[in-house]
This record gives sequence, structure tokens and C-alpha cells, in this order.
Amino acid sequence: MPARSADGALRGERMATILVRLREHGEVHATDLAAEFGVSQATLRRDLAILEEQGLCTRRYGGAVPTESSTELPVAFRDRRSQREKAAVAKAAAALLPPGPQTVGFTGGTTTSEIARVLSKRVDLVVVTNALNIASEMAAKPRIRVVVSGGVARSQSTELVGPWAESALAQASIGTAYIGVDGLDLKAGLTTHDTVEARTNAVLLERAERVVVVADSSKIGRVLPGHIAPVSAMQVLVTDDGITTELLAALTAAGVEVVIA
Repeated sequence: MPARSADGALRGERMATILVRLREHGEVHATDLAAEFGVSQATLRRDLAILEEQGLCTRRYGGAVPTESSTELPVAFRDRRSQREKAAVAKAAAALLPPGPQTVGFTGGTTTSEIARVLSKRVDLVVVTNALNIASEMAAKPRIRVVVSGGVARSQSTELVGPWAESALAQASIGTAYIGVDGLDLKAGLTTHDTVEARTNAVLLERAERVVVVADSSKIGRVLPGHIAPVSAMQVLVTDDGITTELLAALTAAGVEVVIA
């Protein structure tokens, strides 16, 4: 059984890397990937077959090309990328929450999910979220009250989005909101892949007294179609030491507190 679990983890890491390569290069070649990962071409073809079954690539002779869905990594695959950086960012972000009773908001995302896990040991929280995975995990904690928005579930992010979600979140009063983003740029602001998801996350952000954005340095400098809010909407950015000195200085000058995990 442990060997099977290890095999599954390795396969997940390979597939996450394959999806990144598809997004960055527009195609992948089975021979090259098999050599890189140190696996047989038969194993690599099985990986591609699984991704194709999920609508994340289209196989062609000798490799695969991306589908529209593969431009955004599903949460299951994002969990396997930059794990050390995300864990450090999540721990630092969770430490920013003051003691005592708090109402905390969470958008979806792998880093926000990790923050929720860290904070799940607290006994004095009300959690407001549109993320199904966070709601499910926190609801299992008997001393944490969980408020979940309605809405339409997005398979890529497991977030509830759209008018129903926005209407519910607009009624919330949140102390600290942890906002996960897929892109952060001084001019473009906070962005994500989906425009509907971006609007829903913007409502949650607007209901918070303090906004803490969490993003490992791979997200910084990226601009995606869904605009959530300008940089000025956040009070704190928690990231890793991969952030450039120039951007750190620019964010600080803009009044953003930057915490390096």
C-alpha cells in the first residue's frame, strides 16, 4: 500500500509538470518527457491518457497539445507545485491573525487552503468562504463556525461563483480576508484565470477590514484575464524570498506591508 501511494504521488507530480509545459510551450513530446522523468514511454503515455480523459490535453502522435482547460491547473495538480514555498507562506500568513474571536474570509486556492489547515486548530473562528474544499475541511472542526456562499461550482478551482455567491458574500462582515491570486502585477493588480470567479472574490475582498493576499513568487509579475482588485486594495502581501528587490520596494512605497516567509 505505501508503494502505491508513492507511485500515485510521483504520477501526480509528473502530470502537474506536464500541464505546466503544455501551458508554456503549446505541446509536449513523450520521448523527451520520459527521459526527463526517468520512466518508460509506456508510463508517460498512460499519464497523457489520464490527462486526456480529464479534458486537459489532446494526444497526438508522439506527444500531446493543450486544450482550453489546460491553461488553468486544477487544484489537485496545483497542490503539487511550489509546496515548500506555499507551506512557508501559509504559516506566515496564519500567524498574522490576531488572537481571540475572529471572522475570517477565504477565497479558494492551494495557499489559502493551507492557511485554513493551520488555523483549523483555533476554537474561536467564524469562517466565511466560497471554496468548497475549505468549507468541507473546516466544517469538520466542531468549534469553528463555517458560512458557505451559494453559487455555481467551478471544477478547476472548487470555488462557488456567480450572482448567488456574490449576493451571499455581500452580506458578510469579515475581519481578515485571505485572498489567493494567480497573478499579481503593479499595474494590472490582483488577477485570476476566470472573470466570474474574479468578481466573486472581489466581493469577499470588499467585505473585509483587512486584506491579506498570499502568493508565492511564481505568481508575481503574471497578468491574467480575471481582474479582482488593484494592488491598493490589499494591506498585506505574504510571499517568499523569490520576490525581486525592485518589486518589494515598489509595493512598500505603495503602502503594502510585505511579509517574506
